[in-house]
This record gives sequence, C-alpha cells and structure tokens, in this order.
Amino acid sequence: MNTAPDSLVDALGRRHVPAPDARIVCLVPSITELLCDLGLAGKLVGRTGFCIHPRDVVAAISKVGGTKDVNIEKIRKLAPTHVIVNIDENEKPTVEKLAEFVPHVVVTHPNTPRDNLHLARLMGGIFGAEAAAARWCAELEAEYAALHMSPAGPARTVLYCIWQDPWMTVSKDTYIASMLAELGWRVPDLGTDRYPRFAWSEDLVDGLDAVLLSTEPYRFTEDHADALEKQLGIPVVLVDGEMMSWYGSRALAGLRYLRSLREAVK
Repeated sequence: MNTAPDSLVDALGRRHVPAPDARIVCLVPSITELLCDLGLAGKLVGRTGFCIHPRDVVAAISKVGGTKDVNIEKIRKLAPTHVIVNIDENEKPTVEKLAEFVPHVVVTHPNTPRDNLHLARLMGGIFGAEAAAARWCAELEAEYAALHMSPAGPARTVLYCIWQDPWMTVSKDTYIASMLAELGWRVPDLGTDRYPRFAWSEDLVDGLDAVLLSTEPYRFTEDHADALEKQLGIPVVLVDGEMMSWYGSRALAGLRYLRSLREAVK
C-alpha cells in the first residue's frame, strides 16, 4: 500500500515515494536550481541547456537538449530513475516518451508564489532533503511576509510583454500574473490563450497604466523600453524575466524584486 504523504503528490495528482538514491534528470531550469540549493546536485545526472543556475554546479551535469527539443536517447543512456518536468515548459509527447522507460515522472506546475512551498517540500520529500526544504520554505514565508508588510501602492493594469514579432503577453492564469497580483496589479484580458498574441491599439493602451518588457524569453533591452515609451506615451519598464517567471529558488529574490518594481512603476 502506498503511504506517501500528501506533500509527495505532484501536479497530476500522482503520489510519489521517498527515493534517496534517485538518479534525476531535470528538464525545468528553475527546478534544477532548486534541487542544487537543497543539496541534491549529486543526484542530478541530466539537465537542459537552459538549466544555467548555479553555474559552477550545473557545469558538471550532462546536457540533454532544451526544454522543448529533448534528446530522448541521451536521457535513456543516463538511466534516470526520475525525470522532473513542467506542464508549461515541456511538451506532452516528449513526457509520454520518457514515461516509457523512466520509472518515475514528476510533473510540476506552480502557478502562484506560494505554490513554491509545495514544490520545495515535494522535491525535498522525494529526494531526501526534507530539512533543507523546510529551511527554504521558512525563508520564502519570511520574504512573502516582508512584501506584504511594505507599503501597498495603487492598483494598476499592466501589460507584461514576453515577445515581439509577434507581440505576446501573459494571461491572468500564469505564474507571472500571480506575481504581479501580489502588488495588486492585474493584466488585461486578451483572450483565452495562456500566452496570447496581441496588436497595439489605442483602446489597449488607454486601458493600461504601464507596459513591462521582460528580459526573457525575448531579450528586451532598455533601448526597446525607451523606444516603446516614446511611441505609446505611457511608462514602459524593463523587468528581469528570471525574477518574475522562475519559481523555485529564484522566488526568494523574486519576492524582493517585486518591492523594487513597485517603486519603478509610479
């Protein structure tokens, strides 16, 4: 009988059991960083090329392609017991192929900053780092409390841009929108897509207090922000995409970053 605690249930409702001797392939950059910060780097046998943090640690871990273009055969040769994937970042057909030969597929899907608490407990509980996960969760709770003890600003509507040609943004159901909601900010409703395309219009701009240009996945720069601000006539601010969209370890700094972002959008 499976007696795994509730903390070991993944995003698809699958229960996992402690596996302190696991061989892990992680296909989620932010979770690779979290595993390393929990002291689990020694169990990682594979990562994507986008798993770049912490740089000095991941350099010794085999690359298995990208988050979308995964090298299935390379993963097979690494003989992992567990592969960690994410609903947003990894393709379902790829995950299905991996499930044919990897005994345990751990599916993640954090959608709010506080979802990181379960994520850390899940990783720590499966892979034998419960104490480290508990310490990390205490740090996150402290950062979350500090954010909400700081003076609240006015409610705002902001358009968070992740791409141009075509222009793309985020829906209210994303982790990024949940981060912005911690400031009392909302994103406009531009359709049913999770990451909708849009066209600039007078009506759209009139409903905005500011535009945020993310440094990833598209590499927006200050030059982009300056040019667009002149074009639109409303504040356009360059934001650190890792701070806004990387859950796991980066959420600690991300919650601190939100306080500075509140000051940047006046």
